[in-house]
Amino acid sequence: MTLYRATVLDTPRDAFVHGAEALAAEEDGGLVVRDGVIAARGSYAEVRAAHPDEDPVDLRPGLLLPGLVDTHVHYPQIRAIAGLGLPLLEWLDRCALPEESRLADEGYAEAVAAEFLAALAAAGTTTALVFGAHYAAATEVFFAAAERSRLRITAGQVVSDRILPPDLLTTPEVALSEGRKLIERWHGQGRLRYAVTPRFAMSTSESMLDACAELLQTADGLLFTSHLNESPAEVARVAELFPSSEHYLGCYAAYGLVGDRSVFAHDVHPTGRELELLGSTRAWVAHCPTSNSALGSGLFPLRRHLEQGVRVALGTDVGAGTGFSLFKEGLQAYFAQQLLGADGLPLTPAHLLYLCTLAGARALGLDATIGDLRVGKEFDAIWLRPAESSTLATVLRHAADPSDALAKVFALATPADIAAVWVGGDRVR
Repeated sequence: MTLYRATVLDTPRDAFVHGAEALAAEEDGGLVVRDGVIAARGSYAEVRAAHPDEDPVDLRPGLLLPGLVDTHVHYPQIRAIAGLGLPLLEWLDRCALPEESRLADEGYAEAVAAEFLAALAAAGTTTALVFGAHYAAATEVFFAAAERSRLRITAGQVVSDRILPPDLLTTPEVALSEGRKLIERWHGQGRLRYAVTPRFAMSTSESMLDACAELLQTADGLLFTSHLNESPAEVARVAELFPSSEHYLGCYAAYGLVGDRSVFAHDVHPTGRELELLGSTRAWVAHCPTSNSALGSGLFPLRRHLEQGVRVALGTDVGAGTGFSLFKEGLQAYFAQQLLGADGLPLTPAHLLYLCTLAGARALGLDATIGDLRVGKEFDAIWLRPAESSTLATVLRHAADPSDALAKVFALATPADIAAVWVGGDRVR
């Protein structure tokens, strides 16, 4: 058992429902962790009085926050970050896809997996929904490295059977066979789970989507993830390839791939009918603001999503996104809504923390276990402690209240400010 003393901040309720009241804070808080689970939380004085024999771990100064949850990130693309100045489809051809082809070499894939998982932990990301490699062997390598990392990882082999370079293509039959083997080996192994992952409708035929639907039924608790409505050129190409589909989302819906365990990345250019379908099926959208900006894909219509009951979390979209920090994604999400003016939705610090913690946990079906620091949750947490000489440390010393402190974190924090990371009570960094 461990007693922590810290300033504790989390959002145990939906900030889009409860507003500023969603933020819970103890400025001098006590947290008891027993066997990886939070056993007590409250003011330090109260918690200390109830556990007088425990030597406290003092995390002051600094902030104790829930572990961050990334709902869309690409394992093969860490070395492709910062391919700026290109729209989506050209960026894929020139930056992302050549790098993904290199993962055919298992040694290369192993090195990339180590870099990727280390970067997640360094950024305070304790849980992630990860696009794997197009190669089964490279995906196997990644799962093995993820198990060693002790992070909570949901991932899957990426499948495509058209449009992309030939070395990245497979057949529906092989995709089904390889997917079954990966699911049998890794799904439910420790903190690992599997997600059925067609790259996007543009690169998957009807037969491949049918295979994905079959694969999704092979085990309980599988997730589904893919891309949706990221750029106008992509949307137009999908319409050409699926002429009988009413819209992009319909390509997936026709095969039963839209539901409460589906996470669709981007959705920058949705139709009204698509938003209605996403809302009615309780599907999730991973909003990736730095990627949307870097590729010029557009400004995410958050207000329209929420008005239709569509649930939204955050993703970094490495490597089109500009790094692994969900604090930066939160800040960019804020900027995007400000730039939309009357069409945007003003975001508070509570919204930003919710988007990259509890919302992500809900998207991945893990909110009974993680996402906030309530009693009964597993201790997935990060200790943010900037260097004394940093601007972040300066402004935190002068924060007016916990919400103001959180605003300063999203404005200024980087991975360098994260001093410790725990997953299920295990210190992983």
